[in-house]
Amino acid sequence: MNWTIAGADVSTHDDLHQTLPHPVTAKARNYRSGETPMHSHPRIQLIYAGSGVMRVETDAGCWVVPPVRGVWIPANTAHRVIMLGPVEMRTLYIRPEAVPGLPETCCLLEVSPLLRALILALLDEPLAYDLHGRAGQIAALALSELRFLKIPALHLPMPTQRRLHRLCEELIANPESRETLETLAEQQATSSRTLARQFQRETGMSFRQWRQQARLVEALGHLANNMPVALVAEKLGYRSPSAFTAMFRRTLGAEPRRYFSAELAEPAPPPA
Repeated sequence: MNWTIAGADVSTHDDLHQTLPHPVTAKARNYRSGETPMHSHPRIQLIYAGSGVMRVETDAGCWVVPPVRGVWIPANTAHRVIMLGPVEMRTLYIRPEAVPGLPETCCLLEVSPLLRALILALLDEPLAYDLHGRAGQIAALALSELRFLKIPALHLPMPTQRRLHRLCEELIANPESRETLETLAEQQATSSRTLARQFQRETGMSFRQWRQQARLVEALGHLANNMPVALVAEKLGYRSPSAFTAMFRRTLGAEPRRYFSAELAEPAPPPA
């Protein structure tokens, strides 16, 4: 298997994927670890991991991406991708006019088994594939399937207000912090009520919800690298592994040790 190392200039290697007249093109790239610089593309990008886990960051938020999910990135949106270990990245580049009515902001998508198969099939075709042949039909079906994908809730929105954005960055950098809303408000020379209103207005979440989501996003990165649950709980400031596990199960529907295996499992067929 050929692996490339993250950190190279990504501004030129996708030129043909962006300029061909085809409504969608597919690209495969493998990373051992590392991250891309901040960059953007003139086309919509759907980033999907064939294996491994990524974290995608924009000015508006960040998303942890296990293999059954992908991140939808609108055209000309600056972003970077952090590889949380070896990653087999699979990407669709989509002309914006090819899929009207789909999200206009970044979001996480559940990548269906059908779409995964279509991405792999398109990768087996020439880059400049025949629009009227088999590859053209695969591409058309992939675009159609995008309209039926679900948008899960695991997303960490970032505020645009500068002071609040800096505060959120500090909380992300120190997820174990147990400082209360009142203490943080004092540091910001404001009241806890005002700070709470700012969180709700800027992120759509309460302070408590946002901090839990930030810890959850951080936890997924550690768990993807097989860090023991007890150590993850300690790093995130939980008083016990059981408290962390209860929060994790309540939010994501599976225990930390089983989350990624549950994500990769195919859904059971409906009862006869």
